[in-house]
Amino acid sequence: MHKITCIALFLVSSICFAQDFRFGKVSLEELQEEFHPEDPEADAAILYREQSSHIDYSQSSGFVLKTEVYERIKIYNSDGFDWATQQVLLYQGSSNEESISGLKGVTYTIEGSDIAETKMRKDGIFSEERNKYFNIEKFTLPNLQKGCVLEFKYEVMSPFISTIDEVKLQEEIPLNVARITFTSPEWLIYQMHRKGLLPLDVNETTTADKVIYTVRPGISSGGSLRTGERGSIQNRTIDFQRKGYTIEASNVPALKEEVFSSNIDNYRSAISFELSYTHYPGEPFETITSSWDAVSKTIYDSDNFGGQLKNQRFFDDDINAVLEGAGSSEEKVVRIFEYVKQRMSWNNFLGIYADEGVKEAYKTGSGNSADINLLLVSMLQYAGLDANPVILSTRDNGIPVFPTRDGFNHVIAGVGLDGKIVLMDATNKLGAVNLLEEGLLNWQGRLIRKDGSSEWVSLYPTSHATESTMVNFEIGEDLLTTGSAKSRYAGHYGLSYRRKFKGKTEQEHLEELEEIHGGVEINDFELRNIDNVYEPVEVSYEFEMLNGGVEEVAGKLYVSPLFYLTQTENPFKSEERNHPIDFRYPWKDRYILKIKIPEGYSVESLPENGVMRMVDNLGSFKYLISEVTGGINISTEFSLNSSIIPAELYLDLKKFYEMIVSKESEKIVLSKI
Repeated sequence: MHKITCIALFLVSSICFAQDFRFGKVSLEELQEEFHPEDPEADAAILYREQSSHIDYSQSSGFVLKTEVYERIKIYNSDGFDWATQQVLLYQGSSNEESISGLKGVTYTIEGSDIAETKMRKDGIFSEERNKYFNIEKFTLPNLQKGCVLEFKYEVMSPFISTIDEVKLQEEIPLNVARITFTSPEWLIYQMHRKGLLPLDVNETTTADKVIYTVRPGISSGGSLRTGERGSIQNRTIDFQRKGYTIEASNVPALKEEVFSSNIDNYRSAISFELSYTHYPGEPFETITSSWDAVSKTIYDSDNFGGQLKNQRFFDDDINAVLEGAGSSEEKVVRIFEYVKQRMSWNNFLGIYADEGVKEAYKTGSGNSADINLLLVSMLQYAGLDANPVILSTRDNGIPVFPTRDGFNHVIAGVGLDGKIVLMDATNKLGAVNLLEEGLLNWQGRLIRKDGSSEWVSLYPTSHATESTMVNFEIGEDLLTTGSAKSRYAGHYGLSYRRKFKGKTEQEHLEELEEIHGGVEINDFELRNIDNVYEPVEVSYEFEMLNGGVEEVAGKLYVSPLFYLTQTENPFKSEERNHPIDFRYPWKDRYILKIKIPEGYSVESLPENGVMRMVDNLGSFKYLISEVTGGINISTEFSLNSSIIPAELYLDLKKFYEMIVSKESEKIVLSKI
C-alpha cells in the first residue's frame, strides 16, 4: 500500500510538473479530469496560483507596490461554481488609493474534441464600495459547466508599501501548485511571516538593480541659481541590491472546517510580508515593526491613538456629575462605562485609530470603535483609575502571531482592579464590565501604556458561563408529558441570550424556543432581566411535550430522564484534528429534574449514577438519579473548564462526549403495578 501511495504521488507530481501554466495554455487533459486524484470529493481545485509582488521607485510617485495575480481553477461539479466569483479588496486612503488593471478572465470547456474559450465581458465585472476605506472589484467568469477550467489575471498598483497582503497557500479545496515571489530594494527591509503547518519551499536571493532618475541642476556658479538660470536635464543612476523571496508549495490538501474551530484562517498555510525597518542612503535605521514593544509604541505615539487621550476638558463637567457619590473604584468603572455605552452610538466601523477624534465623536454621539473606546479610556483615566487602551484582533480578523501594526483591528479599554485587568467594550450596548462579545474572545490583546511599555492580556474569560435549569415533568395516563421549567443564564450565556432575543416579540421568542427544544409547546411564558446586563436572564414557562421522552413497549414505559434536554449527538466526528478546539469561554450547565410517575406504575430500573472527568480537570460530567416517593429526581452538571482544548487532547475530548451521549441515552424503566 505504501508503494502504491508513493507511485500515485509521483504521478500527480509529474503531471503537475508537465503542465504548461502560462495564461491561455489550458490542456485537454485538464478539462477531461473528472475528479481530483488526491481528493475525489473536492468540488473544485486550484491547479495553479501565482502572485508576484515587487516594489519599484518612481520619481513622480515614490515607492510603489505592484502585484500581479494569475490563477487557474478546475471545476468538478456545480457546487464548485462559487469559485468562479472572485473579489479584490482595494484600500482607499485619504489622498492615495489602490487601483486594479489588466483584468482578464476566460472559461475553457470541451466542444466535441476541441477546447472552447469564453472570455469574461465587462458585464461580469462589478465595482462596490464596502465602506469609506475599501472598494471591492468583483468579477464572475462566464459559461460555467461541470468540468470547465477557469483562468484569470490582473494587476494591482498600490502606494501603500508597509504590508504585502497575505497570500493563501491552502484553501477549502486542494491546491496543486503555488508560486509566490516578492522583491524590494535594499533600503526597505521586510519581515516574512509564515502561518500554518505545511512545509514551504522558500528561496531567498539578492540581485543587482538600479534606479534612473532625472535632475536639472544649476550651473556650477552659485550666482546662476540666484539669477534663475538653470542647466539642462541630466539622467542619474543609483545602483542598489534587490532582496527577493520565492515561495513554492505543491499538492496542498484542502483545509476542512470543523466544529469549534474559531477562525479557520488561523490555521491556514499562508505567507505575508511587513515592513520591519528602513535604511536609506546616508540616513540612520528607522524601526517600524521589530518587536511587540516597538509596534505598541509606534501605535501609541500616533495622534489618532495616544494623542486622543490628552484632552479631557471637554467632558470633565459631565464625568464629575456621573461620579458624584461614587465610592469604590468598581462603582466608578461601572458608572463611566454605562455612561459611554448610553451616550455613544457605534457606526459599525472597527479600527485602532480614531476616525472622527474623541472630542468630535463625543459632540456628535457617534464614532468608530477607536473613537468610542479611547474616549472611555480617557474618562477612566480622568477619574484616577489605572486605565489603558488594549488593541486586539477580532476572531474574524485572525490572530497576529508576529509583531505587526496591521494585525490589529479593534481597541477596547482595560482597567487595573485588585491586581487584575478588567476589560470593556463600549461599542456593545449589551455588554457588561469584563463581559466581551464572543467575536472579541480571540487569544490575547496588547495593553499599551503612555510610557511605551506594553503587555499581553488574555481576552478569554476565567469565570464560567452558567445555565441553571429546574424542570418538573409529569407523565399523564395517555403518556402525554407536561411540566414547568425555570432557567437562569449568567455570564456569556446571558449575553448570548440577550443578543438572540432582545427586541423580539413574545410570540417570536416562543417560536424560537419551541424550535430549539423540538417537539415542545410552550405557554405561560415569563422573561426577566433581559435589559439588566448585570443580572442573569431568567426564563420560566409551562410546556407540553408533543412527542418523545416516553415510549411504551410490552406494557412497560421507557423514559428518557432528561427528555428534551438530552444530548443525543457527539459534535466531534473526525478521527483526528490538527488544530485546537476553541469553545470561546468556559461554561457550566446544571439541570435539576423531577419526574412524577404516572399512577399504576413503579420503578423497575434506573440508570446508574456516574462521574466522568477529562484529563487535567479540563471537563467533568456528573449524573445523579434517585427514586423518591411518587417520583424520580435527577441532577446533572456538565462543566467545560477551559476555553481552549489543545489538539493533542482531541481524542480524549471526543471520547468524553461519547460517554456523555451514551449516559444520557440510558432509560428509566417503569412497570405496571
